[in-house]
Amino acid sequence: MRSVNSNVNSYARKALTYSFEFFPPKDVEGEERLWAAMSQLESIAPDFISVTYGAGGSTRDRTIRITSEITARTHIPTVAHLTCVGSTRAELVEILGKYRDAGIKSILALRGDPTGGPRVAWTATEGGLNHADELVTLAAEFGGFTIGVAAFPDGHPASKGDFEKDIDVLIRKEELGATFATTQFFFEADRYTQLVDRLAERGSKLVIIPGILPVTNVKLLHRMAELGGTPIPSHIAEAFAKVENDPAAVRALGVEIATSLSKQLVAAGAPGLHFYTMNSSTATKEIVGNLNAK
Repeated sequence: MRSVNSNVNSYARKALTYSFEFFPPKDVEGEERLWAAMSQLESIAPDFISVTYGAGGSTRDRTIRITSEITARTHIPTVAHLTCVGSTRAELVEILGKYRDAGIKSILALRGDPTGGPRVAWTATEGGLNHADELVTLAAEFGGFTIGVAAFPDGHPASKGDFEKDIDVLIRKEELGATFATTQFFFEADRYTQLVDRLAERGSKLVIIPGILPVTNVKLLHRMAELGGTPIPSHIAEAFAKVENDPAAVRALGVEIATSLSKQLVAAGAPGLHFYTMNSSTATKEIVGNLNAK
């Protein structure tokens, strides 16, 4: 089996890589949809798959189980999310042990959103960790994992527009042991290149993988953008507003926008593309097909 570590380190040598993000399903029917989507996307030979935590760490146990099952049932390397939310330091060490025992080689270390979403004031769990950099340190001390973190081309909401603060945070996490980052979704390629260029100017070698959201539902887009603090450019918001009552037109527009952004990012030298699949395969598969078309 390929390791995520080898895949991340090979980005400079490969023309383009793909990775997909899923969230833990809430019920048996949702789990069937997840496995169906994963089966469809497995033919693309993704370099890794990641599985999220729910808000407030609400899906922690399901995340551990699903990530472990993906590792066992497929030949696709997995990146397991790990957050500070709702876990003590001892519990986080236990989770790292479960991931290691399941054969998982990489984690994405995140502070995570508190119950109620990212706009709610953060309060650390008693006996737990307060920041993602502490989680990077813990994972590095535990050993045996390639460590990824999150990056924000449009700026982290907590930075309040201070771009250099975001750069400082990423470099700090790199110094502590992180080797790659996946970004929050965004819509303007120059936001990504600005982030990557500034990191390079500061001497960083952190691999930054841009996150792509294939929009298929306008209400979901606005909810995710609000939760993540991602601005939607006015021309994109207006385009979706014109077709929001036509699901087929929304999907077609979402695929078109994501394909265009992906092409711009590839042209700008992005090492790979990380798709937020929303546990559906069709839009993501179509975008990858568009990118591979002659």
